[in-house]
Amino acid sequence: MPNNATLPIIDLMPLSSPEPTIDALTALSQSLSTALSTTGFAYLINAPLTFTHADIFALAHDFFSLPEEEKLSVAKKTFVPQNTNTYRGFFPTQAGSDNLKEGFEIGPSTPLPGILDPRAKFNLTEPNVWPAAFQSRDGTEMLHGELQSLSAKLLSLLAIALAKPPSYFDAYLHSSTSTLRLLHYPPITPPSPRQELCCTPHTDSGLLTLLHQDETGGLEVLSADGQWVAAPYVEGSIVVNIGDLMSKVSGGRFRATWHRVRSSAGRARFSVPCFFERGGGWWGGCVDDDGEGEGAGVLYGRHVLEKMSGWVEFRDVEVGKGAVVETVEEVGVGA
Repeated sequence: MPNNATLPIIDLMPLSSPEPTIDALTALSQSLSTALSTTGFAYLINAPLTFTHADIFALAHDFFSLPEEEKLSVAKKTFVPQNTNTYRGFFPTQAGSDNLKEGFEIGPSTPLPGILDPRAKFNLTEPNVWPAAFQSRDGTEMLHGELQSLSAKLLSLLAIALAKPPSYFDAYLHSSTSTLRLLHYPPITPPSPRQELCCTPHTDSGLLTLLHQDETGGLEVLSADGQWVAAPYVEGSIVVNIGDLMSKVSGGRFRATWHRVRSSAGRARFSVPCFFERGGGWWGGCVDDDGEGEGAGVLYGRHVLEKMSGWVEFRDVEVGKGAVVETVEEVGVGA
């Protein structure tokens, strides 16, 4: 076990077996449940992915090494008004921001069904956009697919922990709007003023987040006693954490924990989170109230749009009512 780990470590080796035993899956479910109902965070090792850490960060380096004009060719409309993409694509660093980062975001490789409302500011189901010079499109799309598959397996384990069938959350996978994000935190060097944080405290909006972080570290998690605890890089691991939606549907059993990123003076940082999201339609209450309790009738797309007001790439943009793109089916698809 790595000696620098500050969060629970969960070995996912059973998921690599073609036919894992019931006992192995039950034990894995219990370990995952314990970690995510206490700290809300854990390290995952031996994940069933074909990508190594080096492979994943090569994708990020390939994108951020592109000329600025190439990146801006797929910038969100917020930053380049002549572009049509509103939710997927590139966002540049914001001068004076306390969330000092640039990023590139993609969703599913097959666009989700939807009807574009010309009045809408953001289309959560829009297709991906790609710079012409980016040579790693296939790998990036493949990574999104593999992380989506891994997240689905983790959801089945959480369903077991909640005394539900492994397929309980399958409906959440329909038309999922999960986002894979490549992030680059540029180095802060003199004469720039010292900056304590490069990503401010927040919780994630969705079900699960799977994070690959580089050796720079900087991730910190808020403990139950109100202390910020470092979650340093652990070789070969993925950091998993719970989002707002899973906290709500589990009746608070799983914790959406606040976290932040501390600046590393003079060093660039790269990270690759994948935010596992359900479709944008209606969802009910927690697993114990059959959808009739608190949270029933929440439109997930609106929940995401409300969270966007705290995201650096949308901070100065009004994303309230009227920013939603409605879809062919009001439930389970789109925003």
